[in-house]
Amino acid sequence: MPTLQGRIALVTGASQGIGRACALELARHGATVALAARQVDKLETVAAEIRE
Repeated sequence: MPTLQGRIALVTGASQGIGRACALELARHGATVALAARQVDKLETVAAEIRE
């Protein structure tokens, strides 16, 4: 995957499953990732993983 520096991605369902995997992969490739999900506690865990 090419670098995504300077790109913004909105990922819905980011607290688990495919949405979580997509969010982590997008962040790994340099995108700024906005996360959305119904389960805030799980979403905060994903956000912390991205910040690491």
